[in-house]
Order: sequence, then structure tokens, then C-alpha cells
Amino acid sequence: MTESPDSAAPAETIDDDVFEQKAVRLAKRERLIAERTDAAGGAYPVSLPVTDTIPALRERHADLEAGAETGVTAAVAGRIVFSRNTGKLCFASLQSGDGSRIQAMVSLAAVGEESLQRWKDLVDLGDHVFVSGQVISSRRGELSIMVSDWAIASKALLPLPNLYTELSEESRVRSRFLDLIVRDQARETVRARAAVNASLRQTFTGHDFIEVETPMLQVQHGGASARPFITHSNAFDTDLYLRIAPELYLKRAVVGGLDRVFEINRNFRNEGADSTHSPEFAMLEAYQSYSDYNGIADLTQELVQNAAIAVTGTTEVTWADGTVYDLGGDWDRVSMYESLSAASGRTVTPETPLDELRAVAAEVGVEEPPHATHGKYVEELWEHFVKVGLTRPTFVMDFPLDTSPLVREHRSIAGVVEKWDLYVRGFELATGYSELVDPVIQRERFVEQAKLAARGDVEAMRIDEEFLRAMEHGMPPMGGMGMGIDRLLMAITGLGIRETILFPLVK
Repeated sequence: MTESPDSAAPAETIDDDVFEQKAVRLAKRERLIAERTDAAGGAYPVSLPVTDTIPALRERHADLEAGAETGVTAAVAGRIVFSRNTGKLCFASLQSGDGSRIQAMVSLAAVGEESLQRWKDLVDLGDHVFVSGQVISSRRGELSIMVSDWAIASKALLPLPNLYTELSEESRVRSRFLDLIVRDQARETVRARAAVNASLRQTFTGHDFIEVETPMLQVQHGGASARPFITHSNAFDTDLYLRIAPELYLKRAVVGGLDRVFEINRNFRNEGADSTHSPEFAMLEAYQSYSDYNGIADLTQELVQNAAIAVTGTTEVTWADGTVYDLGGDWDRVSMYESLSAASGRTVTPETPLDELRAVAAEVGVEEPPHATHGKYVEELWEHFVKVGLTRPTFVMDFPLDTSPLVREHRSIAGVVEKWDLYVRGFELATGYSELVDPVIQRERFVEQAKLAARGDVEAMRIDEEFLRAMEHGMPPMGGMGMGIDRLLMAITGLGIRETILFPLVK
């Protein structure tokens, strides 16, 4: 018996009814296999004579009037998401991968008694079905195919979720394949992500950047302050790290003469997971010779705004909850130290003693950061006092020196580096530097990081001799930036990080 949409089981429920339905469908599968007469038959044929797609038919016949016949024969395939059998006429909605649907009408007059009965006996919700026949509009104005021939394209053994009941977030991320079948937003998010990546590449191409790929397995982790995943290579009999950032290899490419490079690929950080963090995430990094953190901020604004336009047609985006957020215009640029001083009512400078910062943190309930330094306290206090008040996209400029080991010191302000973080929607979306290119100072910074690591800071960098050797061959002045692709989707769509990742890691 074919299920109605209302009787289809929710994805969360694996109960006796589902097992019973599977048993019935397995029996139908056996019958289809037993009755197969050629390669096109059975429960899982190799190929079928499809001539059209559902979205193409809908576009071609968008203006067809109710009750009209076209005289055009089409052959399509799709997944059945609705089915109704009424004696001499059966109706089914076939859905394509983009969510487009067309109605299949299987009538006694058109296919004969035997074929109609086989449809009733063998076809279930969730099956992929091939149909061919004349394209018409039903009396209710629904674009349809009056079926003259049909075949099972792939027999589904488990029922679909109820199309009229919202899947829970947990079900959506654990069974994304079902989410994609039943929910428009899931499909739209995948397409939005593809549009974002295409836009990023187009913008970079317009600025003469080259896309490169760098190692994900590294003998030494670096390029960011983060805890790495560790694995072991049997071939080399050595421990390797899943990369936390591509930075040090991209900079090697710049040393080699590739003046403008970018990479979009995966990073891995063995840290917590929450609404804005995932252990595995997509990252964009880019480096431009003879630029600085101001030039790279201009480029980043252009990248984000072009991506928003590619997805929504405008820089004024509407999030999933209905909130309208403006990504247009020139974004604010504020000093970290000046904005912290203004928001806290205290003057905080690069010379403010650690004990004074510790006292302020204790007064307002900010916990002492691990392996506390001046810079770590300044950043924690800034998040407490300033971050929550940011509404527009904002570049937060000029960070403490001791938290930025790969960044050039500020050209005119002592004790800070030329680094910015871009905040959108209240979270950090991207970071940019005037890159440190002096190998002597870089070695000194690495040594300081190694001391932190020796004291137990698992996020501290190690001394990377190969990277230093590359720098010693002459690294040009450059600006660099990194931006999370998942977070860029969050900024444009308003969704959480697990919704922007197609198959997020879940326990």
C-alpha cells in the first residue's frame, strides 16, 4: 500500500511502523528484481531515457493555462514526495534535486490496467520514478505529465519524514540527506555556499590573484594560535598535524614570486564546538605583496559585499529570522585600545601594567585568560566592554604585540601591531595583517612562543626553521587576511554554523 504524506514517519523515530514499512518495501524490491526483463528494468536500473529536467519543463511551460495540452512529449525522473491513488487515476508529485516539482498523472486510459495496477502495487513515497508522456496543465492549473510509460528508477526502502512536520535541528544535521529532500532552506544554503565561493574566486581573479593549494598534513603546525589534531604517518613513521592554517605555506609561495595568492580549503582545530566554532571548517586565506592591513581591509570588504550580492542580489541581507542587516557602504574602523578605553571609562594603553589589567578584569568578572599576558587581558576586556556594542560591520584595528607573533609592529604606535579583526553579527568574521617579513624579528617572536609552549600553552606556535629559511631568502612587504567561509555564510544568511556546513561533525 502506498503511504500518504501524513503517514510518513519522522526522521527522529525508528519504530515498529518503520520496520514494517521496510519489510513491505523489501518485498516490492524482490518482485521488481524477479520481474526484470532487461537492463532498464528491476528496482535499480542502470540508466533510463530521460530527455528533460523538471526545472527546465517548469520554465519552458510557465505560462501554460489550466486544462491546456501541449502536444509535447517529455521524459523526466524525480523522487515521489506526494502520492494519491483514486481508482482509475493516480497522482504523484515528482521532485528534482533543486526542489522543483511536476505532477505525474497515471490513468487507466493512458497506460492500461496492468501498468496502473503495478503503479499502485509497487510505487511508494521516496522512490525515484521515471515517467514519460505529454506535458499538460491539469484542470487545477498544475503542470503535469500525462504518463504513457513509467519505471522505477530507484526503490526506497525507508519512508520519508513527514513533509508537514519540521525536522529538529539535531535531525537536520545528523541526516542532512533527508534535510535536503524535505526542506527548501537546506537546499538554498548549499546553493548560497556555492555562490559565495564562486564570487570569492571571481573577485580574486579580478585582482590578479592565483589560487593555490597547500598541505593539510604538516610536520609542524603553525600560522595561528590553536590546538592541533595529531595523526601518525606509517609511511614516514612520524607524527603529523592536520593544519590549523595555511599561512606559513602561502607565505612561502609569495617568497617564491607568486605575489598574490589565495586558498579556500579546510582547517582543523582541536578545540570546542559551539554556535560559531567547528573543529573542521572551511577557510579562505590570501596574501598580497606590496599591500598592508589597510589595503587588505579594502579587499576584504569588497569580497564580503560581492559575496552578499551573489547570494541575495544586494548588500542588504535578510537573515533566516527576518532581521535585515546592511553589509553595504564603507565599514567602520576603530582602535582596539581607544575603543576599550572609551567603553570601560579607563585609559588602557600598550603600557598599562599587567596587574592593573588583572584588577580591572576581576572587578568586572572577566576570568583570567590561560597563560595570561598583557595582550590576552586587553583582548578579553575588549570583548567584555566593546564587542557586545558593535552593530555594523567593524574593523577593530591595532592589536597587542604579544598576541600576534606573525604581524608587523605598527609603523607609528609603539607596543601594537598592524592587525585587524572584522566583526559582523557580533562574531569575528575575518582577520588581517601587515605581515611580518623580517626573519630576525620573526625568529625572536617564535622563541617567545616556544617559551609559552614550554610553560604548557598548547596553542602557542613552535619555531619553524623551514619557514624562517624561506623568509631569509627575502619576503616582500605584504598584507594578508583569513576568513571563515562558514562564518561568511552565517553573516549573509543569519544561520548557525552547523546549518552552513553541509555535513557538520556531530557525536
